[in-house]
Amino acid sequence: MNKKAFLSLCIAILIPVLCYMVLKTASESAVNMPRHFLLDSVVESVKDGKRINDTVWHKTANITLINQLGDTVSLYDKPGKITVIDFFFTRCGSICPRLTRNMAKLQRSFINGGDIRQKIDTSVVQFVSFSIDADRDSVPVLKDYADRFGVNHDNWWMLTGNQKKISKFAFEELKVDQFSGTPIDSDFVHTNRFVVLDKDYIVRGYYNGLDSLAVGQLARDIGLLMLEKDKHAKSAVFAEIISLKWMWAIVITAVVFFVVYMLKRQKING
Repeated sequence: MNKKAFLSLCIAILIPVLCYMVLKTASESAVNMPRHFLLDSVVESVKDGKRINDTVWHKTANITLINQLGDTVSLYDKPGKITVIDFFFTRCGSICPRLTRNMAKLQRSFINGGDIRQKIDTSVVQFVSFSIDADRDSVPVLKDYADRFGVNHDNWWMLTGNQKKISKFAFEELKVDQFSGTPIDSDFVHTNRFVVLDKDYIVRGYYNGLDSLAVGQLARDIGLLMLEKDKHAKSAVFAEIISLKWMWAIVITAVVFFVVYMLKRQKING
């Protein structure tokens, strides 16, 4: 095979691969994904002679409390969902009712399209509201409060339990006092912030729950996080291509046929 024929063969094989890589890179960089916030550590390793820095983001620890239905539930009970968290107490006369109303609007925004019964899709997001007044916010009180705001209990928990446990979770796991323009009392987590966790329970956003624009951005970010791919997972596209054995048989046959054809042509032309 002469150089020209060999070059043509290489180009024919490489062009589809290069096009795929360009499209893949462009699609990944076209959307600004919600950032990560809480850094745990940076792990250095060497792979193929190259030094690689792997960022380890803080994974929110599990917590177990009691919800408005009297059930004992844990944060990790709903895997594969985006989690939206806030803190409130039922006797609050300032920001809490507004936060709950905005959370309720978020929940209703996931109503299944075309469902005449207005049924909410509970498979995407888990809403979690932590009471910061456990002494007064008993299970019946939380249930009454939830019903007043039209809460769907299937994917919105209003939790009560040990006050120190909840406060520790807020400050040590969610870091609600960080990236905040106003100080937050360590003994009373009274904040207007909505905290968003991705499917791996990693903090991906703090939003002003009283600001309609911020809540709108939160809703959009939920959609992005649901579509986010695991960077450590193998490419599904390549896996599908490799699994198509019949296609590879055709490609190999075509390449062999091309090579044989070019060799015969070269022999005929002397």
